[in-house]
Amino acid sequence: MSAGEGADAPSAEVFIACARADPVKAALLDRLPALGLPQGHLTAGCLFQAWWNRRSGRPPGEGVKDYDVFYFDDRDLSWEAEDTVIRRVQEAVADLPAEVEVKNQARVHLWYPARFGHAYPQLRAATEGIDRYLVACTCIGVALDDGALHAPDGLDDLHNGILRPNPLMPAPGLFVAKAASYQARWPWLTIVASP
Repeated sequence: MSAGEGADAPSAEVFIACARADPVKAALLDRLPALGLPQGHLTAGCLFQAWWNRRSGRPPGEGVKDYDVFYFDDRDLSWEAEDTVIRRVQEAVADLPAEVEVKNQARVHLWYPARFGHAYPQLRAATEGIDRYLVACTCIGVALDDGALHAPDGLDDLHNGILRPNPLMPAPGLFVAKAASYQARWPWLTIVASP
């Protein structure tokens, strides 16, 4: 970990400022609100990896594979409706050097079992999708409409590199694989088994 980092977790403002240090994330947070995605959030690895990169003395965007955008619209659960939103987002960010993945959280229960072999509940909000990541400290999103940080588990474990299983996703094998992949990239992370 980089010298000079305090033992205390960052405030929401400091965390978001770290994320915005990556020009791609800053552009997404600036552009996407204009699209009016219901319950839109920038989420997942592009956010928490920025903090671990900072703690490791690396650039905030290093190693970010894609940028995840969640929204929630249960008025039309068809693939065609979601694809229309995906295309709108892609047009808005076409000039950015980034892969942006857009998912309507109202539809996840329709395709998740076939793709991952596990049941998935029908969600009622975009944040419920964020709350279900395998590693608890990675349940983080930034709301596109007001820039508020959604971090149901707080930022302490993220800051300190503590990887715990998310009790909402009881899949030990999937957790172990995901946590090990994070630890391979940031060796200072610590994997904590279920109690």
